[in-house]
Amino acid sequence: MHKKDKYLGYLYIAPWLIGFLVLTLYPFVVSLIYSFTEYDMFHIRFIGLQNYADIFTKDKTALDSLGKTLLYTAVSVPLKLLAALLVAMMLHKIRRGRALYYTVFYLPSILGSSVALAVLWKYVFKKDGLLNLLLGAIGISGANWLGDPKLVLYVMMLLPLWQMGAPMVLFLAALKNVPGDLQEAARIDGARPFQVFRRITLPMISPIIFFNCIMQTIEIIQIFTPAYLITKGGPVKQTYLYSLYLYDTAFRDMKIGYASALSWILFVIIISFTLAFFGLSGKWVFYGDER
Repeated sequence: MHKKDKYLGYLYIAPWLIGFLVLTLYPFVVSLIYSFTEYDMFHIRFIGLQNYADIFTKDKTALDSLGKTLLYTAVSVPLKLLAALLVAMMLHKIRRGRALYYTVFYLPSILGSSVALAVLWKYVFKKDGLLNLLLGAIGISGANWLGDPKLVLYVMMLLPLWQMGAPMVLFLAALKNVPGDLQEAARIDGARPFQVFRRITLPMISPIIFFNCIMQTIEIIQIFTPAYLITKGGPVKQTYLYSLYLYDTAFRDMKIGYASALSWILFVIIISFTLAFFGLSGKWVFYGDER
């Protein structure tokens, strides 16, 4: 009976296990092997570390796109988390119609797939789009938001704010678990609202801030769809993000080996950020069982 239960358990997890081996582990290992080769889908030749050396010494486009991606991530992640926290604090105070407000703010994260959101963003911010029509109605001449090299990247940085639903829900759950008696004791002792937030609320929700920082950094640093659908990397490659360059290298130029090296550099960067977050977490993340 014990053996039957064991085999039955393996049968239940077989679909996930097969999917993991075929769709995750196999591409993961093969891409590492390809990164040491010159491979164009028809011919393959082992070249060692040449791809990695070329990326850092000869490929200016790769370094420029990586710099833009890091800038995009450095601005978008704090903006998204700050907006999510502010909305969560507002919803935490609401008593009437709470379910309606929850739905309104979380709905874009459910319905707003990356493709749909990118198409909507392009419709709003193009030269004759909705935003400029509204500005024109009040006598203001709108800018060419997606065509101006000085503006386009910063306009794109606002896009992740539309999908703040997931971190907002986590912040809301964390705020509900902050002990009210601690906040009330601080108010009785004369603490102002900002002091209560800084000294009590913020430390108590710091594990969720830590989790959201990691997850949103991993998500946004790999962003691809908006740059591909809205601007195609333009104008003058101001939104030519790293994932878009990786995609073009692999599927337009058919340099599979070189693209694999690009992907592994991105993987190492993500791992480095994650380890850095964990390394610094001991200085600012507070858990309830700690003194």
